[in-house]
Amino acid sequence: MIDILLIIIGKFVVFVSRILNLGNGSTWPGHIALSVNKNLIKDVLNDSKVKVILIAGTNGKTTTGKLIQSILEENNKNVFQNEGGANLLNGIASSLISNSNLAGKINKDFAVFEIDENTLPLILQQINNPSFIMVLNLFRDQLDRYGEVNIIAGKWREAFAKLNNKTTLILNADDPQVSSLGLNLKANVNYFGINSKNKTEKIQHASDSTHCPNCGEKLSYNSTYFSHLGDWHCKKCNYKHPEKTFTTSPYYPLLGIYNEYNTNAAVLLTNKLELEKEKTLSALKNFEPAFGRQEILNIDGKKVQIFLSKNPTGLNESLKTIASLNAKNLLIILNDRIPDGRDVSWIWDVDFDEVKDLNRLISVAGDRAYDMALRLKYENIPIEDKQIYTDLEDAIFSSLQKTPKSETLYILPTYSAMLEVRKILTGKKIL
Repeated sequence: MIDILLIIIGKFVVFVSRILNLGNGSTWPGHIALSVNKNLIKDVLNDSKVKVILIAGTNGKTTTGKLIQSILEENNKNVFQNEGGANLLNGIASSLISNSNLAGKINKDFAVFEIDENTLPLILQQINNPSFIMVLNLFRDQLDRYGEVNIIAGKWREAFAKLNNKTTLILNADDPQVSSLGLNLKANVNYFGINSKNKTEKIQHASDSTHCPNCGEKLSYNSTYFSHLGDWHCKKCNYKHPEKTFTTSPYYPLLGIYNEYNTNAAVLLTNKLELEKEKTLSALKNFEPAFGRQEILNIDGKKVQIFLSKNPTGLNESLKTIASLNAKNLLIILNDRIPDGRDVSWIWDVDFDEVKDLNRLISVAGDRAYDMALRLKYENIPIEDKQIYTDLEDAIFSSLQKTPKSETLYILPTYSAMLEVRKILTGKKIL
């Protein structure tokens, strides 16, 4: 009875939040409910037949989740996700509250939840053997909060050891740490990767897992795609990249090598569900990007495209992608709030060579605008005082004003900055 009451209260909070444009009610209903019953998530899912898909990883969770949802819905499946990427326990609880009926049951086919790195072991205490767990990658991100990648990998490995064969793991074979999570498990394990022409033998400076997860020896690479992702092997213990790896999607709806990974992961998972391949292709061709992930907004007759860039690897890949688009107008926004991580030293691991062009107008903004300006100065990228903004709204509309109608303004924000940018441009909050 207490769960039903909490669900009713939660639905009312969601309603009020949306009516007053205070957000989508994606966290507070769950926060309130879990403070009363910490097992609400377990209770609701135990009373429902919904199949749960969990998506973890440093980059790409929201995009991959939306790809999966799009393919499932094209196949006439009833699906929901955690709203706005609210990927902590309160976000998962809020999502369940919003999508359950007043009897506390969920009458839908699939729940797709993107999960915060630290939250994954906790959510597995609430969800006994979900249908799928997908791990996309593992990069340095918010070191002040998460610690180094091997700490996160160790927590995941311990949690995965308790799974049984009711769960299928979808793991990135090109990421050594992630690939190693599939060893010695009772769960079913499948691997994805990419087979791109854009490869090199050089390991990027912003690489995190360059040592063998089995013996600790430095890994050797036949080829790399970005960061530490590639075709790897260990000369000491002979541990190597899995041979059976899914690498080819019928279509790629988004730019960038990192989105090849996201797409291949989504297609592999939906293939495991034996869905119609024609409908998978249709879903991919009609796919619209998630908020802030290559999303295009039309503002005053001009185009703005947002590339969420919240860590060294993410910003490196965003810079590569916009350079391939011949971007001329760029606004980089650096915040250091809780969702971003307080430590911004990661910007010194970013390779700005892709945008080192005198014909490119680069401006900076955010709480740590001057840190980013200093970083660009050391890269010999000229930044004048008038290109450094302390007011975000001024930064956006001044940059828009400088952008010709025939061109696009590319905005590369950290997470909290991305939420602010969208609120300024659309007038709506996401969370």
